[in-house]
Amino acid sequence: MNQNIAVGLDIGTTKVCAIVACPDENYPGKLRILGIGRSPSDGLTRGVVTNIDKTIKAIQTAVQDAEQQSGVKINSVTVGIAGDHIQSFPSRGVISISRPDNEITREDVERLIEDTKKVALPPDRKIIHVIPQEFIVDGQNGIYDPVGMSGVRMEAVVHIITGLVTAAQNIYKCVQRAGLHVNDMVLEPLASSYAVLDDEEKEVGVVLVDIGGGTTDLAIFEEKTIRHTAVIGIAGKKVTDDIRKGFGILTEQAEHIKINYGYAYKPAIVDNQPIMLPGIGGRPPIEIDKEILCGVIQPRMEEILEFVGLEIQRSGFSRHLSAGVVLTGGGSLIKGTAELAKQVLGMPVKIGTPTGFSSGLVREIENPIFATGVGLVIHELKYRDRTGLKAVINNGKGKTILRRMKEWFEEL
Repeated sequence: MNQNIAVGLDIGTTKVCAIVACPDENYPGKLRILGIGRSPSDGLTRGVVTNIDKTIKAIQTAVQDAEQQSGVKINSVTVGIAGDHIQSFPSRGVISISRPDNEITREDVERLIEDTKKVALPPDRKIIHVIPQEFIVDGQNGIYDPVGMSGVRMEAVVHIITGLVTAAQNIYKCVQRAGLHVNDMVLEPLASSYAVLDDEEKEVGVVLVDIGGGTTDLAIFEEKTIRHTAVIGIAGKKVTDDIRKGFGILTEQAEHIKINYGYAYKPAIVDNQPIMLPGIGGRPPIEIDKEILCGVIQPRMEEILEFVGLEIQRSGFSRHLSAGVVLTGGGSLIKGTAELAKQVLGMPVKIGTPTGFSSGLVREIENPIFATGVGLVIHELKYRDRTGLKAVINNGKGKTILRRMKEWFEEL
């Protein structure tokens, strides 16, 4: 595989998606989308692997499709991790600078990041990301890169994201058994933010809400820094289940009706044309109108958005979100979702689609369902060399998730 090519693997509850891309030399900062592979997934529940064999098969199918489309042999991938086992919290650390010139070096930053990780965690949990909010040098706050500055005392305020060791190991195991190497494992809302948010939104304050199949992922940004993350274990699959149970139809039929005829907000319905639901086991088809279907979908979507609202309140940043909410993920494609979110959350809302492409499969990729996959590619290209402050921050002393995962296996 060409070293400029990156592959993002989004292992979701309802789909596995592999995206192959590379930077465009003619358009700096833009991506060429070389291939997209998709496969239905039913080996996960709420973002966590529950059937290894089904997940491996789905990964292999998606990767083969992406290989065929791109003409690239895929050996390694950057993988997303989500699930309601993900937890995050703030932490602080402090160190002293004792060398004669008092100049802060990269090693000092590494030492400080290690100090912030000295938190009491249960044995079944490990740190996935350590994301600095700011550095404080001799009482001077608001510093984002202290390397080269002079000081005798340096502090850091960080956002620590943890996950269950076994959940991460199972994803790692599935990818490995599918014949692939794991470059890195990234929190999915963090990955999605790379694809659908711009720097201006991150600066003034924005909430990214990724409504997937099994989980709704949330990330809050302010002053260009991630401030709060959460994973809610209720999402689009619950909406499909409600339709299936409500009308007594098969899951595939319920999913088809949700995507093609579903509305999340009754006032958004333009023409209330009847929909024919197929009968089961030779029974005659049933006719319902869109308002009745909306009556099933809207309460569940309201519930998801109310959970999002509670997380925003819990974060303490609800007054600092001038850019409002950006919705992405497959669940955001249900018609009327943006209008419902605006009403429930009381903020400006827009649908976020991946951007920043120069050529290749541009039309196909500009869809909210690919936000995480595109973000994983961007993360891989951004931090591939594992040098510089951000690589240290995200991976702790430059360790890749792969090395840390091997350590976890040995510890258990």
